[in-house]
Amino acid sequence: MVGINLLREGLDIPEVSLVAILDADKEGFLRSERSLIQTMGRAARNENGKVIMYADKITDSMQFAIDETNRRRAIQMAYNEEHDLVPNTIKKEIRDVIRATIAAEEDGEYATRLSEAAKLPAKEKAEVIDQLEEEMRDAAKVLDFERATELRDIILELKAGN
Repeated sequence: MVGINLLREGLDIPEVSLVAILDADKEGFLRSERSLIQTMGRAARNENGKVIMYADKITDSMQFAIDETNRRRAIQMAYNEEHDLVPNTIKKEIRDVIRATIAAEEDGEYATRLSEAAKLPAKEKAEVIDQLEEEMRDAAKVLDFERATELRDIILELKAGN
């Protein structure tokens, strides 16, 4: 499961094959035409991608996003047919995604914490992982999913021994 903000920020996770938009008919920032198109577009990175919008009624924003997605799909399919292309999902190792995230970090906290913790003896590293997991849960509780994701990635790297 991936938070909507991460999908909207363009995080490259081609493994996402199902995008479910809850309360799609609730107009607002995350349910505007543009936001819906961006969020729906994440499923397009996967050859088996699907989008399900849960709603009581189809709003103007939803209809626009559906129509625009269908328009773009028709253009892409025509291009693929004209150039004999068969769509394939990009295959990336999770480590590649995490390393790309590290490279993109502006403040360097991620790399610094990971580097410092990686040098610790096993027992101390386990304590750091426990502390990071607690921080991650706290961040998720206050809906700071970007922070929670950053902490999760540090934990994964530490557990992998990198």
